This record gives sequence, structure tokens and C-alpha cells, in this order.
Amino acid sequence: MAMAGSAEGLVRSGDFALELIQRQVRRLGKLQGEVMADRDPEPLHQLRVTLRRLRTALGQFAPALVLPEGVNGRRIASVARRTSLCRDLDVLRLRLREECLPRLPEEERRSLEGALKRLGEDREQAFATLVEALRGARYLKLLARLHKWQRQPRLTRLGEMPLVEWLHEWQAPFTAGLFPHAGWMEEDPGAEALHDLRKRIKRARYALEPLEPWCEPVLREWIEELKRAQNHLGELHDLQILNRSLVEGEWWRKAPKLPALRRELEARREAHWVHWRELAERLRGPERRHEIQRRLVELGRGGQ
Repeated sequence: MAMAGSAEGLVRSGDFALELIQRQVRRLGKLQGEVMADRDPEPLHQLRVTLRRLRTALGQFAPALVLPEGVNGRRIASVARRTSLCRDLDVLRLRLREECLPRLPEEERRSLEGALKRLGEDREQAFATLVEALRGARYLKLLARLHKWQRQPRLTRLGEMPLVEWLHEWQAPFTAGLFPHAGWMEEDPGAEALHDLRKRIKRARYALEPLEPWCEPVLREWIEELKRAQNHLGELHDLQILNRSLVEGEWWRKAPKLPALRRELEARREAHWVHWRELAERLRGPERRHEIQRRLVELGRGGQ
């Protein structure tokens, strides 16, 4: 980040937060047209990530900013939820069409044409809901208020204080309680606790990544480990949704058993589960855990 460097001690918390927010708002504007064009699923994924990062920044640095009425993380979350179904269906179709089908016998590939058709129809309906949300008055008003506020931003007294003196406090609410979470020791790959842990890890990552210029190498390595953990848990969640969508769908009940597909889904789940368990064992171990906790407490002290 441009603000880091030799003058990092002069950076005010509010100015740092403002740059984070401006970056995400600009990105939302760039992605809007690409999502509406619907030529590629990636812009929608990036839009969801950007909304989450904006929500994190607004919540993380709210004590440093005097935000306009109606601009808060809850409003951002409500928009992000409207994008969820469309993105989930994109992921399901990708998993099924590009990852699973090429590994199946011809007979099973033909049998899955009905599932792909149904997923496509569901996705069309979900995209219509998404477009409605992105063109809706609530979302557009939220962006307008953010744009107006950015032209003349107001900071609190805390926001006028040097960022480096408050680095620990800015990340603490997002990492607190992460280590004792039940998901680390969960033995069921389909447990809801794992999905909740993935969301907690994601929030911790998004809060820590902007602060990386001030992080010791061990913390930067931990952030990368959290990213890998999130990816494995995300794969497990996607596979669970795919399995549930097929097994519980009307199409599946009328379809053949499809043993090769079942084996493929199970093999993928097992592989990610093994990788996740190995990584979780390392991250929750006492030596690693205590080192990370110590570095988090000391965050910023070297720059004062």
C-alpha cells in the first residue's frame, strides 16, 4: 500500500481506512458493467469479494470514521446475499461440467444433461434477481452516499491518530475467538461448524491483509495459511452443495445411480478433507498458536 514505508508513522487511521474504502468502491464501479454483461462468471465472483472487503473495512474502521447515515456493513451484507445464489450456481455448473464430467463414462455424462439444463434454468432466474439488486434504489443510494462522503470525509478523534499506534486494536475483533472455534476439531466434513469457521477465517484475512506492511514474516505466512484453509473449506462446502443439489433434486430421483459420479465427488471430498485436517492440526498446535497470538499482540510496536 502506498501509505506504508518510511512515513508510515504519520499515516492517520482514518486516512488509511478512507483509502481502503475508496479502492473497493472504485472496484465496484468497474465490475458493475462486467457483471451485467454476464459473459464470464469471474466478475461476479470479484464483485462478491469486493463487497465483502468493503463490508470488512467499514466495520473494522468504523470507530475512526464519521460515516453517513445508512452506510454500514449490514447494508453491504444485504446486497452481497442477493448475489449468493447466482454465484453458487455458477460454481456448481463449473464443478459439474468442467471438473466432474470429463472423468465420467459416456453413459453418465449423457445422464447428467438434465441436471445441467436445470442448473442453467435456475441460474437464469438467480441472475434476474441479482440484476434487480444491483439496479435497485437501496444499492445505488448506498453507493451515492459513499461517493459523496469520500469527497469530504470526516474522521473521529481516533481516526486522526497514527495508524501504527492502533494496529493491534484494528485487527483484534476479527482474530479474537478464532483459535477456540469448534470447527478446528470437527470430525465431520459436512458439519455446519466448518462453514462458520470458513467465514470467520475469511473475515480475519480481510482485516489482516491491509495491515501486512506492518506484519512480521510469521504473520504474513499465517495469512497465507489462512487463505489455504479457507480454500479447502470452501471446496468442501461447494462439494456438499453440489451433492445436496443433485441428490435432493427431482431430476436425481429419476436418474440412474451414477456410481462414477458418486465416486468422483467422494474422492474430491476426501482429498480436501485430508489436506484440511493436516493444515488444521498445524494451525491449532500450541507452538504455532502461541507464536501467532504473541505476534498479533505485538503488531505495530516495532514501528513506534
